[in-house]
Amino acid sequence: MVNGQNILGIILTINGKAIPIGLKYCSKQGRKNTDKPSILIAMLKEIKEECLKENINISKYPITLDSWYVSKQLKEQLDELGFTKIIMAGKSSYVFEGEDFKGKGSEWKKRVDYQENQWGIDVLCVRKKLSNPTFGELNWLFFQKSNSSCYLLMDLSSISLRGVEIWRIWSAHNIIEQFWKMLKSVLKIAEMKLRKQGIYIGLLIKVIMYLILLSMQFMPSLGRLSLTQIMRKIESTTKLPDVIKEHFQHDFLGVSAMA
Repeated sequence: MVNGQNILGIILTINGKAIPIGLKYCSKQGRKNTDKPSILIAMLKEIKEECLKENINISKYPITLDSWYVSKQLKEQLDELGFTKIIMAGKSSYVFEGEDFKGKGSEWKKRVDYQENQWGIDVLCVRKKLSNPTFGELNWLFFQKSNSSCYLLMDLSSISLRGVEIWRIWSAHNIIEQFWKMLKSVLKIAEMKLRKQGIYIGLLIKVIMYLILLSMQFMPSLGRLSLTQIMRKIESTTKLPDVIKEHFQHDFLGVSAMA
């Protein structure tokens, strides 16, 4: 969140790396004031058209969504664009109904029988077919990382996916979460106090910094470091006056006074 606004992002994950292909600021206000689903669909249409010019069909990629503003209408719009594999984080407040129980996700997470050693899934989990007032009958994957940490995923795909498919698709979502964490906590995007189109200039600067850090991971001396560790290494070993002296004229911004 920057200057009271949210960034709606479309992030592609390739070989364990998150690549931003579409970022847009939008109001943090609620559903009645900001139609985020329409913004997302418009962004996806534009990106899909640009990719098709290079014979790349991004609709073959599965989509993961946080638990926000998702509706049956959005699912249908994604289907029309050709996206058939859609996994979304479910909210504990969602109501599900099974054969013998109807209740919120927070209640279901305590009632389901988690199973271990499920093929291709390295956490306790259970896949159930339950109905929801908004989406109808869906596959739900409940998984448990610890005794106190239980989560649920909604399979909004056109064709029901197996549990391992849901899990593997969602595993890539963690890479996207790391991108946002990097942008906010390490690259300090919230500290760019700009207005109007300036906020996009600030966003561009931060994204370029992120892509530079990604490229630095291919350097033999930095390959084993995380992006955060590389950033800390740069901050601890690099001085701004030295950078200016190396890349700009000697008197640029009074560098002699700085030194």
